[in-house]
Amino acid sequence: MNVATSWLARSVSQLSPRLRGVVATAAKPERDAALTREQRRMLKTLQAIVDPQVSEVEGGRRARTVAAGYATATPEQRRDMWLLMSEQFAPDAKKVAAARDQYDTAIGTPEEGQAEIRLRKALVSPRTRLLQRFSAFPEGMRFLLDLRAELLPQLKGEKRLLALDAELENLFSTWFDVGFLELRRMSWDSPASLIEKLIKYEAVHDIRSWADLKNRLDSDRRCYGFFHPSLPDEPLIFVEVALLGEMPGSIAPLLDETAAASDLTKATTAIFYSISNTQTGLRGVSFGDSLIKRVVETLRAEFSKLKTFVTLSPIPGFRTWLGRHAGAMLERMERRARTELQRSLGGEALTAELFLAAADNARELDAASPLGHLLMQCAAHYLGQELQDGKPVDPVARFHLGNGARVERLNWAGDGSPKAWKQSYGMMVNYLYDLKRLDKHRVQLGQGKIPVSGEIAKLAF
Repeated sequence: MNVATSWLARSVSQLSPRLRGVVATAAKPERDAALTREQRRMLKTLQAIVDPQVSEVEGGRRARTVAAGYATATPEQRRDMWLLMSEQFAPDAKKVAAARDQYDTAIGTPEEGQAEIRLRKALVSPRTRLLQRFSAFPEGMRFLLDLRAELLPQLKGEKRLLALDAELENLFSTWFDVGFLELRRMSWDSPASLIEKLIKYEAVHDIRSWADLKNRLDSDRRCYGFFHPSLPDEPLIFVEVALLGEMPGSIAPLLDETAAASDLTKATTAIFYSISNTQTGLRGVSFGDSLIKRVVETLRAEFSKLKTFVTLSPIPGFRTWLGRHAGAMLERMERRARTELQRSLGGEALTAELFLAAADNARELDAASPLGHLLMQCAAHYLGQELQDGKPVDPVARFHLGNGARVERLNWAGDGSPKAWKQSYGMMVNYLYDLKRLDKHRVQLGQGKIPVSGEIAKLAF
Protein backbone atom coordinates (compact mmCIF):
# COMPACT_ATOMS: atom_id res chain seq x y z
CA MET A 1 0.00 0.00 0.00
CA ASN A 2 1.55 3.34 -1.02
CA VAL A 3 1.55 6.49 1.12
CA ALA A 4 -1.35 8.11 -0.72
CA THR A 5 -3.51 5.01 -0.42
CA SER A 6 -2.74 4.70 3.27
CA TRP A 7 -4.09 8.12 4.17
CA LEU A 8 -7.42 7.13 2.65
CA ALA A 9 -7.39 3.85 4.51
CA ARG A 10 -6.63 5.62 7.78
CA SER A 11 -9.51 8.02 7.17
CA VAL A 12 -11.96 5.17 6.68
CA SER A 13 -10.59 3.24 9.66
CA GLN A 14 -11.38 6.15 11.96
CA LEU A 15 -15.11 5.75 11.30
CA SER A 16 -17.21 3.72 13.69
CA PRO A 17 -18.13 0.18 12.52
CA ARG A 18 -21.78 1.23 12.21
CA LEU A 19 -20.93 4.22 10.01
CA ARG A 20 -18.54 2.22 7.85
CA GLY A 21 -21.45 -0.01 7.01
CA VAL A 22 -23.71 2.93 6.22
CA VAL A 23 -21.12 4.56 3.99
CA ALA A 24 -20.37 1.31 2.20
CA THR A 25 -23.92 1.21 0.83
CA ALA A 26 -24.45 4.93 0.38
CA ALA A 27 -23.32 5.27 -3.23
CA LYS A 28 -25.74 4.44 -5.98
CA PRO A 29 -24.80 1.03 -7.44
CA GLU A 30 -24.83 2.27 -11.02
CA ARG A 31 -22.33 5.02 -10.19
CA ASP A 32 -20.18 2.93 -7.87
CA ALA A 33 -19.75 0.03 -10.28
CA ALA A 34 -17.24 1.84 -12.49
CA LEU A 35 -14.98 2.88 -9.61
CA THR A 36 -11.76 1.15 -8.65
CA ARG A 37 -11.28 -0.23 -5.16
CA GLU A 38 -9.20 2.78 -4.12
CA GLN A 39 -11.76 5.20 -5.58
CA ARG A 40 -14.55 3.47 -3.66
CA ARG A 41 -12.50 3.79 -0.49
CA MET A 42 -11.99 7.47 -1.22
CA LEU A 43 -15.72 7.95 -1.90
CA LYS A 44 -16.60 6.33 1.44
CA THR A 45 -14.28 8.72 3.22
CA LEU A 46 -15.80 11.77 1.54
CA GLN A 47 -19.35 10.56 2.17
CA ALA A 48 -18.55 10.10 5.85
CA ILE A 49 -17.72 13.79 6.06
CA VAL A 50 -21.27 14.78 5.09
CA ASP A 51 -23.09 11.94 6.80
CA PRO A 52 -26.32 13.56 8.12
CA GLN A 53 -26.01 11.77 11.46
CA VAL A 54 -22.75 13.48 12.42
CA SER A 55 -22.35 16.99 13.78
CA GLU A 56 -20.69 19.89 12.02
CA VAL A 57 -17.78 19.57 14.44
CA GLU A 58 -17.26 15.88 13.72
CA GLY A 59 -17.71 16.46 10.00
CA GLY A 60 -15.06 19.15 10.16
CA ARG A 61 -12.72 16.81 12.03
CA ARG A 62 -13.07 14.18 9.33
CA ALA A 63 -12.52 16.77 6.63
CA ARG A 64 -9.38 17.90 8.41
CA THR A 65 -8.04 14.34 8.38
CA VAL A 66 -8.59 14.10 4.64
CA ALA A 67 -7.01 17.52 4.04
CA ALA A 68 -3.95 16.57 6.08
CA GLY A 69 -3.44 13.42 4.00
CA TYR A 70 -4.17 15.14 0.69
CA ALA A 71 -0.66 16.62 0.73
CA THR A 72 0.86 13.13 0.30
CA ALA A 73 -1.50 12.00 -2.47
CA THR A 74 -0.21 11.62 -6.03
CA PRO A 75 -1.52 13.90 -8.82
CA GLU A 76 -3.62 11.01 -10.14
CA GLN A 77 -5.20 10.38 -6.75
CA ARG A 78 -5.92 14.07 -6.27
CA ARG A 79 -7.61 14.10 -9.66
CA ASP A 80 -9.70 11.09 -8.61
CA MET A 81 -10.78 12.97 -5.50
CA TRP A 82 -11.77 16.03 -7.56
CA LEU A 83 -13.82 13.89 -9.93
CA LEU A 84 -15.58 12.15 -7.06
CA MET A 85 -16.40 15.49 -5.45
CA SER A 86 -17.69 16.80 -8.77
CA GLU A 87 -19.71 13.78 -9.96
CA GLN A 88 -20.74 11.84 -6.86
CA PHE A 89 -22.01 14.81 -4.84
CA ALA A 90 -24.25 16.49 -7.41
CA PRO A 91 -27.85 17.55 -6.62
CA ASP A 92 -30.49 14.82 -6.89
CA ALA A 93 -31.71 15.21 -10.46
CA LYS A 94 -35.17 13.75 -9.72
CA LYS A 95 -35.73 16.06 -6.75
CA VAL A 96 -34.60 19.06 -8.79
CA ALA A 97 -36.94 18.15 -11.67
CA ALA A 98 -39.89 17.64 -9.32
CA ALA A 99 -39.23 20.91 -7.51
CA ARG A 100 -38.88 22.73 -10.83
CA ASP A 101 -42.23 21.37 -12.03
CA GLN A 102 -43.87 22.43 -8.76
CA TYR A 103 -42.38 25.89 -9.04
CA ASP A 104 -43.49 26.33 -12.66
CA THR A 105 -47.02 25.30 -11.67
CA ALA A 106 -47.05 27.64 -8.67
CA ILE A 107 -45.90 30.79 -10.49
CA GLY A 108 -48.48 33.52 -10.02
CA THR A 109 -50.27 31.70 -7.18
CA PRO A 110 -50.05 32.13 -3.38
CA GLU A 111 -47.91 28.95 -3.33
CA GLU A 112 -45.11 30.47 -5.42
CA GLY A 113 -42.97 31.46 -2.44
CA GLN A 114 -43.06 28.00 -0.86
CA ALA A 115 -42.37 26.39 -4.23
CA GLU A 116 -39.33 28.60 -4.69
CA ILE A 117 -38.03 27.60 -1.27
CA ARG A 118 -38.40 23.90 -2.16
CA LEU A 119 -36.59 24.46 -5.46
CA ARG A 120 -33.73 26.28 -3.74
CA LYS A 121 -33.35 23.43 -1.24
CA ALA A 122 -33.37 20.84 -4.01
CA LEU A 123 -30.58 22.68 -5.80
CA VAL A 124 -28.30 22.60 -2.76
CA SER A 125 -25.95 19.75 -3.55
CA PRO A 126 -24.16 17.42 -1.14
CA ARG A 127 -21.04 18.92 -2.71
CA THR A 128 -21.86 22.25 -1.08
CA ARG A 129 -22.10 20.64 2.34
CA LEU A 130 -18.89 18.70 1.70
CA LEU A 131 -16.92 21.85 0.89
CA GLN A 132 -18.45 23.67 3.83
CA ARG A 133 -17.14 20.96 6.15
CA PHE A 134 -13.63 21.59 4.83
CA SER A 135 -14.00 25.27 5.71
CA ALA A 136 -14.91 24.43 9.32
CA PHE A 137 -11.37 23.97 10.65
CA PRO A 138 -8.67 26.70 10.84
CA GLU A 139 -6.58 25.51 7.89
CA GLY A 140 -9.59 24.54 5.80
CA MET A 141 -9.91 27.74 3.80
CA ARG A 142 -6.23 27.57 2.87
CA PHE A 143 -6.75 23.95 1.79
CA LEU A 144 -9.72 24.81 -0.45
CA LEU A 145 -7.93 27.77 -2.05
CA ASP A 146 -4.91 25.66 -2.85
CA LEU A 147 -7.11 22.85 -4.15
CA ARG A 148 -8.83 25.18 -6.60
CA ALA A 149 -5.53 26.73 -7.68
CA GLU A 150 -4.32 23.25 -8.54
CA LEU A 151 -7.63 22.38 -10.20
CA LEU A 152 -7.95 25.39 -12.51
CA PRO A 153 -5.30 24.40 -15.10
CA GLN A 154 -7.06 21.04 -15.55
CA LEU A 155 -10.46 22.44 -16.50
CA LYS A 156 -9.76 22.91 -20.18
CA GLY A 157 -8.97 19.23 -20.66
CA GLU A 158 -11.41 17.78 -18.13
CA LYS A 159 -14.90 19.23 -18.37
CA ARG A 160 -16.20 16.88 -15.66
CA LEU A 161 -14.45 19.09 -13.10
CA LEU A 162 -16.40 22.22 -14.06
CA ALA A 163 -19.15 21.59 -11.52
CA LEU A 164 -16.64 21.41 -8.66
CA ASP A 165 -14.92 24.56 -9.84
CA ALA A 166 -18.22 26.43 -10.15
CA GLU A 167 -19.22 25.33 -6.65
CA LEU A 168 -15.91 26.55 -5.20
CA GLU A 169 -16.14 29.88 -6.99
CA ASN A 170 -19.70 30.38 -5.79
CA LEU A 171 -18.77 29.61 -2.18
CA PHE A 172 -15.68 31.81 -2.31
CA SER A 173 -17.80 34.69 -3.65
CA THR A 174 -19.85 34.44 -0.45
CA TRP A 175 -17.05 33.68 1.99
CA PHE A 176 -14.82 36.43 0.59
CA ASP A 177 -17.49 39.08 0.19
CA VAL A 178 -15.95 42.52 0.78
CA GLY A 179 -18.18 42.92 3.83
CA PHE A 180 -16.05 40.28 5.55
CA LEU A 181 -12.70 41.74 4.50
CA GLU A 182 -10.50 44.10 6.47
CA LEU A 183 -8.50 46.87 4.82
CA ARG A 184 -5.07 47.12 6.43
CA ARG A 185 -2.08 49.29 5.71
CA MET A 186 1.24 47.49 5.33
CA SER A 187 4.39 49.39 6.23
CA TRP A 188 8.05 48.81 6.94
CA ASP A 189 7.04 48.26 10.57
CA SER A 190 4.73 45.37 9.68
CA PRO A 191 5.82 41.85 10.68
CA ALA A 192 8.62 40.47 8.51
CA SER A 193 6.46 37.51 7.50
CA LEU A 194 3.89 39.90 6.05
CA ILE A 195 6.46 42.04 4.25
CA GLU A 196 7.88 38.90 2.65
CA LYS A 197 4.43 38.24 1.17
CA LEU A 198 4.68 41.52 -0.75
CA ILE A 199 7.89 40.33 -2.36
CA LYS A 200 6.37 36.93 -3.14
CA TYR A 201 3.14 38.16 -4.69
CA GLU A 202 4.15 41.41 -6.43
CA ALA A 203 2.91 40.82 -9.97
CA VAL A 204 3.48 44.11 -11.83
CA HIS A 205 6.97 45.39 -10.96
CA ASP A 206 9.23 42.76 -9.43
CA ILE A 207 10.72 43.77 -6.08
CA ARG A 208 14.45 43.47 -6.63
CA SER A 209 15.79 43.86 -3.11
CA TRP A 210 14.97 44.86 0.45
CA ALA A 211 16.05 48.40 -0.45
CA ASP A 212 13.54 48.38 -3.29
CA LEU A 213 10.81 47.21 -0.93
CA LYS A 214 11.73 49.81 1.69
CA ASN A 215 11.45 52.52 -0.97
CA ARG A 216 7.92 51.33 -1.81
CA LEU A 217 6.99 51.60 1.86
CA ASP A 218 8.60 55.02 2.43
CA SER A 219 6.84 58.00 4.03
CA ASP A 220 5.45 59.26 0.69
CA ARG A 221 4.04 55.83 -0.16
CA ARG A 222 1.14 53.75 1.02
CA CYS A 223 0.44 50.04 0.63
CA TYR A 224 -2.96 48.61 1.48
CA GLY A 225 -4.34 45.11 1.35
CA PHE A 226 -7.58 43.23 1.94
CA PHE A 227 -7.40 40.51 4.60
CA HIS A 228 -9.83 37.71 5.50
CA PRO A 229 -10.30 36.35 9.05
CA SER A 230 -9.41 32.84 7.89
CA LEU A 231 -6.13 34.09 6.37
CA PRO A 232 -5.18 36.84 8.82
CA ASP A 233 -1.51 37.04 7.85
CA GLU A 234 -1.88 36.98 4.09
CA PRO A 235 -3.23 39.79 1.87
CA LEU A 236 -5.73 38.64 -0.75
CA ILE A 237 -4.95 41.64 -2.93
CA PHE A 238 -2.78 44.69 -2.34
CA VAL A 239 -2.18 48.04 -3.98
CA GLU A 240 0.92 50.22 -3.92
CA VAL A 241 0.37 53.99 -3.97
CA ALA A 242 2.72 56.93 -4.50
CA LEU A 243 1.72 60.42 -3.32
CA LEU A 244 3.02 63.15 -5.62
CA GLY A 245 2.29 66.63 -6.88
CA GLU A 246 1.58 65.60 -10.47
CA MET A 247 0.58 62.68 -12.68
CA PRO A 248 3.70 60.67 -13.61
CA GLY A 249 4.52 59.38 -17.06
CA SER A 250 7.27 56.93 -16.13
CA ILE A 251 7.68 54.20 -13.55
CA ALA A 252 11.43 54.75 -13.13
CA PRO A 253 11.19 57.68 -10.66
CA LEU A 254 8.73 55.74 -8.52
CA LEU A 255 11.10 52.78 -8.30
CA ASP A 256 14.24 54.87 -7.79
CA GLU A 257 15.64 53.73 -4.45
CA THR A 258 17.92 56.78 -4.19
CA ALA A 259 15.21 59.40 -4.73
CA ALA A 260 14.21 61.57 -1.78
CA ALA A 261 10.71 61.17 -0.39
CA SER A 262 8.14 63.64 -1.71
CA ASP A 263 6.76 66.44 0.45
CA LEU A 264 3.40 65.10 1.62
CA THR A 265 2.14 68.61 2.38
CA LYS A 266 2.22 69.27 -1.37
CA ALA A 267 0.77 65.95 -2.51
CA THR A 268 -2.24 66.42 -4.77
CA THR A 269 -2.11 63.17 -6.74
CA ALA A 270 -2.36 59.55 -5.63
CA ILE A 271 -0.84 57.12 -8.12
CA PHE A 272 -1.86 53.46 -8.02
CA TYR A 273 1.17 51.93 -9.68
CA SER A 274 0.81 48.26 -8.76
CA ILE A 275 -2.18 46.07 -7.92
CA SER A 276 -1.51 42.39 -7.25
CA ASN A 277 -3.88 39.51 -6.56
CA THR A 278 -2.24 36.89 -4.39
CA GLN A 279 -4.59 33.90 -4.49
CA THR A 280 -4.95 31.96 -7.75
CA GLY A 281 -7.75 30.00 -6.13
CA LEU A 282 -9.87 33.16 -5.96
CA ARG A 283 -9.96 33.62 -9.72
CA GLY A 284 -13.35 35.02 -10.70
CA VAL A 285 -13.91 36.56 -7.26
CA SER A 286 -13.50 40.30 -7.72
CA PHE A 287 -12.75 42.79 -4.98
CA GLY A 288 -10.33 45.12 -6.77
CA ASP A 289 -13.08 47.69 -7.30
CA SER A 290 -13.88 47.79 -3.60
CA LEU A 291 -10.18 47.91 -2.71
CA ILE A 292 -9.60 51.04 -4.78
CA LYS A 293 -12.73 52.73 -3.38
CA ARG A 294 -11.73 51.98 0.19
CA VAL A 295 -8.17 53.17 -0.39
CA VAL A 296 -9.38 56.40 -1.97
CA GLU A 297 -11.62 57.04 1.05
CA THR A 298 -8.75 56.31 3.43
CA LEU A 299 -6.31 58.57 1.58
CA ARG A 300 -8.77 61.46 1.35
CA ALA A 301 -9.34 61.26 5.09
CA GLU A 302 -5.58 61.48 5.71
CA PHE A 303 -4.59 63.98 2.99
CA SER A 304 -7.14 66.70 2.33
CA LYS A 305 -5.23 68.13 -0.66
CA LEU A 306 -5.51 64.96 -2.73
CA LYS A 307 -7.65 65.71 -5.78
CA THR A 308 -6.44 63.35 -8.48
CA PHE A 309 -6.52 59.55 -8.31
CA VAL A 310 -4.80 57.90 -11.24
CA THR A 311 -2.95 54.73 -12.14
CA LEU A 312 0.34 54.21 -13.92
CA SER A 313 -0.39 50.92 -15.61
CA PRO A 314 1.18 48.45 -18.02
CA ILE A 315 -0.49 47.50 -21.31
CA PRO A 316 0.17 43.76 -21.25
CA GLY A 317 -1.80 42.70 -24.30
CA PHE A 318 -0.82 45.43 -26.75
CA ARG A 319 2.16 43.94 -28.55
CA THR A 320 0.47 40.57 -29.10
CA TRP A 321 -2.64 42.32 -30.41
CA LEU A 322 -0.62 44.53 -32.76
CA GLY A 323 1.13 41.46 -34.16
CA ARG A 324 -2.28 40.31 -35.44
CA HIS A 325 -3.60 43.69 -36.57
CA ALA A 326 -0.58 45.59 -37.90
CA GLY A 327 -1.87 45.45 -41.48
CA ALA A 328 -5.25 46.87 -40.51
CA MET A 329 -3.56 49.70 -38.60
CA LEU A 330 -1.45 50.63 -41.64
CA GLU A 331 -4.62 50.84 -43.73
CA ARG A 332 -6.04 53.39 -41.29
CA MET A 333 -3.15 55.80 -41.78
CA GLU A 334 -3.57 59.02 -43.72
CA ARG A 335 -1.63 59.16 -46.98
CA ARG A 336 0.75 61.88 -45.80
CA ALA A 337 1.60 60.06 -42.57
CA ARG A 338 2.08 56.85 -44.51
CA THR A 339 4.51 58.56 -46.87
CA GLU A 340 6.52 60.02 -43.97
CA LEU A 341 6.69 56.64 -42.28
CA GLN A 342 7.79 54.93 -45.48
CA ARG A 343 10.52 57.52 -45.98
CA SER A 344 11.74 57.13 -42.40
CA LEU A 345 12.00 53.37 -42.87
CA GLY A 346 14.20 53.68 -45.96
CA GLY A 347 11.61 53.99 -48.68
CA GLU A 348 10.60 50.34 -48.77
CA ALA A 349 7.01 49.37 -49.48
CA LEU A 350 5.07 49.46 -46.22
CA THR A 351 3.95 46.04 -45.07
CA ALA A 352 2.85 44.70 -41.73
CA GLU A 353 6.09 42.71 -41.53
CA LEU A 354 8.24 45.80 -42.14
CA PHE A 355 6.26 47.82 -39.59
CA LEU A 356 6.60 45.16 -36.88
CA ALA A 357 10.30 44.62 -37.63
CA ALA A 358 10.94 48.36 -37.32
CA ALA A 359 8.94 48.50 -34.09
CA ASP A 360 11.24 45.84 -32.63
CA ASN A 361 14.08 48.36 -32.94
CA ALA A 362 12.22 51.49 -31.80
CA ARG A 363 13.84 51.78 -28.36
CA GLU A 364 15.88 54.86 -29.23
CA LEU A 365 13.07 56.70 -31.02
CA ASP A 366 10.78 59.27 -29.43
CA ALA A 367 7.03 59.62 -29.61
CA ALA A 368 7.30 62.40 -32.23
CA SER A 369 9.03 60.19 -34.79
CA PRO A 370 6.80 58.74 -37.53
CA LEU A 371 7.16 55.21 -36.15
CA GLY A 372 6.75 56.31 -32.53
CA HIS A 373 3.64 58.31 -33.40
CA LEU A 374 2.14 55.33 -35.23
CA LEU A 375 2.77 53.04 -32.28
CA MET A 376 1.09 55.58 -29.99
CA GLN A 377 -1.87 55.79 -32.37
CA CYS A 378 -2.16 52.00 -32.41
CA ALA A 379 -2.03 51.87 -28.61
CA ALA A 380 -4.70 54.57 -28.35
CA HIS A 381 -6.89 52.58 -30.74
CA TYR A 382 -6.25 49.35 -28.82
CA LEU A 383 -7.15 50.87 -25.44
CA GLY A 384 -9.92 53.18 -26.60
CA GLN A 385 -11.80 51.19 -29.21
CA GLU A 386 -11.08 47.47 -29.09
CA LEU A 387 -13.81 45.44 -27.34
CA GLN A 388 -14.48 41.72 -27.07
CA ASP A 389 -17.85 40.55 -25.80
CA GLY A 390 -18.52 44.16 -24.78
CA LYS A 391 -15.36 44.42 -22.65
CA PRO A 392 -11.93 45.96 -23.32
CA VAL A 393 -9.55 43.39 -24.76
CA ASP A 394 -6.61 44.41 -22.57
CA PRO A 395 -6.86 42.72 -19.14
CA VAL A 396 -5.61 45.71 -17.14
CA ALA A 397 -7.88 48.06 -19.07
CA ARG A 398 -10.78 45.69 -18.46
CA PHE A 399 -10.15 45.90 -14.71
CA HIS A 400 -9.84 49.68 -14.39
CA LEU A 401 -12.45 50.65 -16.97
CA GLY A 402 -14.85 48.16 -15.41
CA ASN A 403 -14.33 50.04 -12.13
CA GLY A 404 -15.37 53.33 -13.73
CA ALA A 405 -12.00 54.81 -14.71
CA ARG A 406 -11.22 56.31 -18.11
CA VAL A 407 -8.19 56.08 -20.39
CA GLU A 408 -6.43 59.36 -19.62
CA ARG A 409 -2.93 59.48 -21.13
CA LEU A 410 -0.41 57.32 -22.96
CA ASN A 411 3.23 57.51 -21.91
CA TRP A 412 5.95 56.71 -24.43
CA ALA A 413 8.93 54.90 -22.84
CA GLY A 414 7.07 54.74 -19.54
CA ASP A 415 8.79 51.50 -18.56
CA GLY A 416 12.21 50.50 -19.84
CA SER A 417 12.17 46.97 -18.45
CA PRO A 418 12.45 43.94 -20.77
CA LYS A 419 9.03 42.79 -19.57
CA ALA A 420 7.37 46.06 -20.59
CA TRP A 421 9.15 46.03 -23.94
CA LYS A 422 7.78 42.58 -24.69
CA GLN A 423 4.29 43.66 -23.66
CA SER A 424 3.89 47.16 -25.06
CA TYR A 425 7.14 48.49 -26.53
CA GLY A 426 7.70 50.16 -23.16
CA MET A 427 4.52 52.25 -23.23
CA MET A 428 2.39 52.77 -20.13
CA VAL A 429 -1.02 54.32 -19.58
CA ASN A 430 -2.71 56.44 -16.93
CA TYR A 431 -6.28 55.51 -16.01
CA LEU A 432 -8.06 58.34 -14.23
CA TYR A 433 -10.53 57.68 -11.43
CA ASP A 434 -12.76 60.75 -11.59
CA LEU A 435 -14.83 60.17 -8.46
CA LYS A 436 -17.80 62.19 -9.78
CA ARG A 437 -17.99 60.26 -13.07
CA LEU A 438 -17.36 56.63 -12.15
CA ASP A 439 -20.99 55.60 -12.62
CA LYS A 440 -21.24 57.58 -15.85
CA HIS A 441 -18.18 55.82 -17.22
CA ARG A 442 -19.56 52.39 -16.28
CA VAL A 443 -22.80 53.15 -18.10
CA GLN A 444 -20.83 54.37 -21.11
CA LEU A 445 -18.77 51.20 -21.18
CA GLY A 446 -21.93 49.11 -20.84
CA GLN A 447 -23.19 50.82 -23.97
CA GLY A 448 -20.13 49.70 -25.90
CA LYS A 449 -18.11 52.92 -25.78
CA ILE A 450 -14.84 53.09 -23.88
CA PRO A 451 -14.42 56.30 -21.82
CA VAL A 452 -11.32 58.17 -22.97
CA SER A 453 -9.86 61.64 -22.51
CA GLY A 454 -9.77 64.19 -25.30
CA GLU A 455 -6.05 63.52 -25.70
CA ILE A 456 -6.61 59.82 -26.33
CA ALA A 457 -9.56 60.46 -28.64
CA LYS A 458 -7.44 62.85 -30.71
CA LEU A 459 -4.52 60.45 -30.89
CA ALA A 460 -6.50 57.39 -32.01
CA PHE A 461 -7.31 56.73 -35.67
